[in-house]
Amino acid sequence: MAMKAIVKSVISGDSLLLRGSPGPQGQIPKERVLHLADIQAPRMGTASRDDEDWAFESREFLRALAVGKPVTFTSTHALPPSDDVPRDIGTAEINGVDLASELLKNGWAKLKELKRDPTDEDARKREIEAEARAAGKGIWNPHGPKARATNYMMPTDSQGFLAEYKGQPIDGLVEQVKDGSTLRIRLLMPDGDHQFVNIALAGVRCPRVASKQGEASEQWGEEAKFFTESRLLQRYVKVTLLSLPNAAPTPFQAGANATAPPPATIFIGTVLHPAGNVAEHLVSAGLARVVDWHAGMLASSGGMERLRAAEKVAKEKRAYLYANAPAPSAKSNGAALNGSSRSFDATVVRVWSADQISVVDRETGKERRLQLSSTRGPRPSDPKQAYWAQEAREFLRKRLIGKHVKVHVDFIRPREGEFEERECATVRYGGQNSNIAEQLIEKGLATAVRHKRDDEDRSPEYDKLMAAEQAAAAEGRGLHSGKDMPAPKQPLNISESAHRATTFVNGFKRLGRIPAVVEYVAAGSRFKIYLPKDNQVLTLVLSGVRAPRTARNASESSEPYGPESAEFATRRYMQRDVEIEIHDADKSGGFIGALYLNKTENAAITLVKEGLATVHPYSADNLSWAKQLYDAEEEAKQAKRNIWKDYDEEAEQATEAPVEDANGPLKTEYLDVIISDVRTKPHFAFSIQILNTEGIASLEQLMREFSLHHKTVAAPAGGFVPRAGDLVSAKFSDGQWYRARVRRASPIKKEAEVTFIDYGNQDTVGFADIRPLDPRFRSLPGQAHDARLSFVKLVPAESEYHEEAVDRFRQLCEGRKLVANIDHREGPVLHLRLIDPTNPAVAHDPYESINVELVREGLATVDKKGCRYLSSYPAMAKKLQEAIATAKRDRAGMFEFGDVEEDD
Repeated sequence: MAMKAIVKSVISGDSLLLRGSPGPQGQIPKERVLHLADIQAPRMGTASRDDEDWAFESREFLRALAVGKPVTFTSTHALPPSDDVPRDIGTAEINGVDLASELLKNGWAKLKELKRDPTDEDARKREIEAEARAAGKGIWNPHGPKARATNYMMPTDSQGFLAEYKGQPIDGLVEQVKDGSTLRIRLLMPDGDHQFVNIALAGVRCPRVASKQGEASEQWGEEAKFFTESRLLQRYVKVTLLSLPNAAPTPFQAGANATAPPPATIFIGTVLHPAGNVAEHLVSAGLARVVDWHAGMLASSGGMERLRAAEKVAKEKRAYLYANAPAPSAKSNGAALNGSSRSFDATVVRVWSADQISVVDRETGKERRLQLSSTRGPRPSDPKQAYWAQEAREFLRKRLIGKHVKVHVDFIRPREGEFEERECATVRYGGQNSNIAEQLIEKGLATAVRHKRDDEDRSPEYDKLMAAEQAAAAEGRGLHSGKDMPAPKQPLNISESAHRATTFVNGFKRLGRIPAVVEYVAAGSRFKIYLPKDNQVLTLVLSGVRAPRTARNASESSEPYGPESAEFATRRYMQRDVEIEIHDADKSGGFIGALYLNKTENAAITLVKEGLATVHPYSADNLSWAKQLYDAEEEAKQAKRNIWKDYDEEAEQATEAPVEDANGPLKTEYLDVIISDVRTKPHFAFSIQILNTEGIASLEQLMREFSLHHKTVAAPAGGFVPRAGDLVSAKFSDGQWYRARVRRASPIKKEAEVTFIDYGNQDTVGFADIRPLDPRFRSLPGQAHDARLSFVKLVPAESEYHEEAVDRFRQLCEGRKLVANIDHREGPVLHLRLIDPTNPAVAHDPYESINVELVREGLATVDKKGCRYLSSYPAMAKKLQEAIATAKRDRAGMFEFGDVEEDD
């Protein structure tokens, strides 16, 4: 009796594995093996036995003819079952075509020796076989099969195999489906050999299927397996190897690097059928879950976003694995959370740790403490993590403190044990709207939290965080470096006693302004200061002012406006990079002095102007900026600010004689800069980058994205011919891509002269290493600024001292962080007075500079023609004349053999 089935797979050129149709409730259909009667095909090999000649080709012919198609078969003889799967000998037809006859006709099988009297059908098949043999078809080909090695085991050097083929699409044939997301695939290697590999589908995991008799499969495991089998088994696919199955490494895991990893039993990769990615279909059908830690492998291709979209579909349908999925969180929508705005602009006022900050809502003025969503920083209490905890906290401080950020509260972490309830948020900053948590993790200074499977309280950019962590781990950054970094030493408290403080006063006075960080604000005019260079802390009390006292404990009471003064100082100066000047020390070990924010803002004057401190005449009158203090106090009185809320001018009868304000020719404009390029052709010039700006922070993010862009985007077809003035991407001699502007191009030489707009250097680059600049990298202005020395010029190129002058300039400036004052602007060129902040003399003399130093060493002259503004700076002109006199007296540089000064 003829029966119907579907060909599930082909075992060899004469054997089929058949299955029925799924049951009405989706039940998995039964299977049976059918051996085609009276014919014999070459046997496929195994791990312990080689293929017989033509075995793969014979099976391949039958596979292409039959797999996935309905078949009509008749059983002529039943064989004993194998693993409860019935086995038969019989005949089979597809669309009326007898499979045995087709195999004989094409030479991919031969007739067995019959032990019965031949029939007419037997005679017909014998004639078909004879014709194929005569024609040299299939196994009768006199030249024999093509030489090929078939490796049935996984590669022994799995790391090397992955390194060689990672990311390359390889043709493959799915030989076995172990479960819905685990496949055994025959890779058709470029050299013609066949390599079997086990593949776990990247980004997903299906329920396990029992591999042994008596074991139970996980729920929906058999359904997931059937889903994949019915679509991929013995179908050709494109396989891309991505990784080995090592979950994102946990920093400081004991013995993590003790021994070499054993050969892998499986690779992680993508398997693409012409009809699509089965992983995405499995998830949308509810038969697979998304694997979070695979995000890094799929980030560049957008695969994780597609899987998340499929997951959302499955949850909405409540299909299979997602039947009991929680309803979408109510917190995912709406404008408010616990009465506060979910999305708001804010200013960062404090960094608590590597993953917690405090911000002030710019609209309401309310301070809110935030946890970075799905981010875990290193713990300072762990000796192995303490170094990285400090690095991470410092990274956040430099990037965020005092900066405008955009906050979106993702969820609220409830109170648990010793941990208080905390708002968890995504915090973005800068022109590129960068996610600070992603940057932190990407540098290896934090890790992504491993959430429970159904935990919806996570960052909306969780996959990006996981991808960033895997990138950091792959490159051994930060926590993932494997280095045992010593815990930071506790800073020396030099305000511990008056005796200790006094020994430092004179040294601090000689240094002038000292770079520092405000570690803590004790009161409006009292700060705990950290000196990074010397790893010291001190207490600083502001000279010339008195701020209202703030209660130190519950038993004390604050003076009026004491808390307001302390809060203002905290929000404005806490954890900021500042400069301090020390004037004296008090009886308790505190240092008396001044604090400057952004080099120009005097904290004492600001507090007085806000009405949150008063002038202390006894100490103020000796200060060079005493008048500014009194003017600020008068302004606060007139505006009736804070302390002066009830000020009555008539009652006080306070009158002050106006004092004229002597303004300089140009406003002083100090900048932190670094010399990014020095060039001598066609004349001496240099370029700078202005530090501590959003542009430089944005440049760092842009260059990361720029590098990734050029790794993933192919060169334009047909080549690219740049023109003068074009903004382009150009490859520098270090092999990296940078933004550049074409100065001139030669289509004949196929090269162009370019200027790299973020660093200022110039190069000649072949057209092959130049590409159009992608529009998304155009918005950030070039970060290099052309500059020259103000007031002076190096000795001319024809001078024998010119090369020495250029070398000395490089030694003093190149690659160093300097302070610059803009004395003049000549179009886009800045005329700069360069100041070495490590030179103690600059604290007392604002005109002491590298410009003057070069003149003093006889390596530069006053540029009266090029700097006609010199007359506006009489003090500088005097300083330069003194420097020239010193150079002549010491016979320095060009004055070695006498007075050779230009007469201009």
